[in-house]
Amino acid sequence: MLTKLVVDNLQGQTLTLPLQPTTPGYTIKEIDGLDPVKSTIVSSNFAQLDGSQFQSAKRENRNIILKIGMEPYYSGGSTVAALRSALYAYFMPKSVVNLNFYIDDVLTYTIQGTVESCETALFSKYPEVSVSILCFDPNFLAPVATTVNGNSVSNTTEQTVAVAGTVETGYLFTLSVNRSISSFTIYNRRPDGTIAQIDVAMSLQNGDVVKISTEPKNKYATLTRSGVVTSILYAVAAISKWGPLWPGNNYYRVYAAAGTAIPFTIVYTPKYGGM
Repeated sequence: MLTKLVVDNLQGQTLTLPLQPTTPGYTIKEIDGLDPVKSTIVSSNFAQLDGSQFQSAKRENRNIILKIGMEPYYSGGSTVAALRSALYAYFMPKSVVNLNFYIDDVLTYTIQGTVESCETALFSKYPEVSVSILCFDPNFLAPVATTVNGNSVSNTTEQTVAVAGTVETGYLFTLSVNRSISSFTIYNRRPDGTIAQIDVAMSLQNGDVVKISTEPKNKYATLTRSGVVTSILYAVAAISKWGPLWPGNNYYRVYAAAGTAIPFTIVYTPKYGGM
């Protein structure tokens, strides 16, 4: 059960909004926009063929609407006007906020959004504020990233990576090179059986660190050698599929020429399409 919402602003301030009535202070009366958002599906029609052909699908932005009740405590100076003014430090339109949702008092989901509006009926008998927040990434994130450790192989042995969440998620792959190699390949066999493959061909030596991010809007490949970080996108084959991890069991392996196993890590944050 959702027990409270904690709001963080970019100034480092924190506001706790309980879902149970409190006097004085704030109470969350209603939260809209926590369900999976609607998707936009593109299809094509063909003459003399029934139905249509699926082309693509995407989920739209998330719009979270908070209705916050205000319980004044006049003898202590906590008036409706003071409570409303204090909310503006977090919900001023165009400001960015982090929303942290607690299930049974345990931080379970986080999401970032931009305040669209903050409105109130000034002369209402039961004062409340309505806040509209647009989340351009519609996914809720787990509060803690997951780290998976593994070693390279020179055969077809796979490692099972069990991914929590309900939607796909990008990840950060880090290879800590401990011997000279001229190439390596990342294979990820998804739960549906399809394979995403990333081929990297370049001369690597002991002490090098290769990082590859498949996170949407933040994809990159870098090499750290003697403390200097450089891009190695040129070494990644153009046909490579920078695919994400999918919910469920992913079967992962990193292929390198026979020799000492090379350690790697995968770091990802589980994502949820709705609460």
